[in-house]
Amino acid sequence: MNEITEIQEQLISFYETFISVLPRIGLAVILTLLVGFFLRFIRQKISLIASKRAEDPLIVDFFDEVGKTLNIILLILFFLYVVGLEGLAGSILAAAGISTFVIGFAFKDIGENFLAGIVMAFKRPFRVGDIIEVSGVQGTIQEMNIRDTQIKTFDGKDVFIPNGQILKNPFYNYTIDGFLRNQFNIGIDYGSDIAKARNIIQQTMEQIPGIIKEEKPPINMIAELGASSITITIQYWLDTFDNNYSGLEVKSQAIARVYEALLANNVNMPGDVIELKNYDTGISISNKAS
Repeated sequence: MNEITEIQEQLISFYETFISVLPRIGLAVILTLLVGFFLRFIRQKISLIASKRAEDPLIVDFFDEVGKTLNIILLILFFLYVVGLEGLAGSILAAAGISTFVIGFAFKDIGENFLAGIVMAFKRPFRVGDIIEVSGVQGTIQEMNIRDTQIKTFDGKDVFIPNGQILKNPFYNYTIDGFLRNQFNIGIDYGSDIAKARNIIQQTMEQIPGIIKEEKPPINMIAELGASSITITIQYWLDTFDNNYSGLEVKSQAIARVYEALLANNVNMPGDVIELKNYDTGISISNKAS
């Protein structure tokens, strides 16, 4: 019976304590909401101003995500202080320092990606729209957040690569300076005039829209002497900042026009040479075929 009485007294004590602090909790909720709206307004204003001035929107998006996380932490601590739980707030801060080591071991990869995201926010080797390759994945940069970077491959797949992996592995950016080189090979017959063929190729390449003409003009060179043809390699540069031309379409036009120009000027394309050896002198290949 005494135990039941003690439980009732404790419940009554808790109830009275809750009623006494209820106004403070209500005030804390209202103040926290007001501070939250104010912080959100400030963050949105800063993001708006930064997005207009920043050259790379990825940096603005990244720090906006960091700002959201910090706002949530500040609002939780602010609520505890207003309610009067300063000791709990202090304990949380103290425990956060200790738990950082534990969480760091438990979530090492997440922490690594977060720190890598911060490093790349200040010194990042790509921008939105850049064509990159990392860890065997090639595509266009779409977005970067605290944990990973989103890449859209050329066949339409969305790949999310952890920031730590981008920071640690070799990284190729094909378009950061605005230039991208492509090439293709074409073979001519051994009886053709090589100098004439190269001159025709050069003139044709300089007339194709989308290929850079002055700063990085197209070139061609003899690549190898094959079994049945002389292989000529044609190299040209594209302006990756110019969205009026598709790299694949430019390459298709270049191959087609070079081929047509060579044929129009009597530069023959090679055919495969097949060597037939007859080790039995008693058999005639021509008679056998007939």
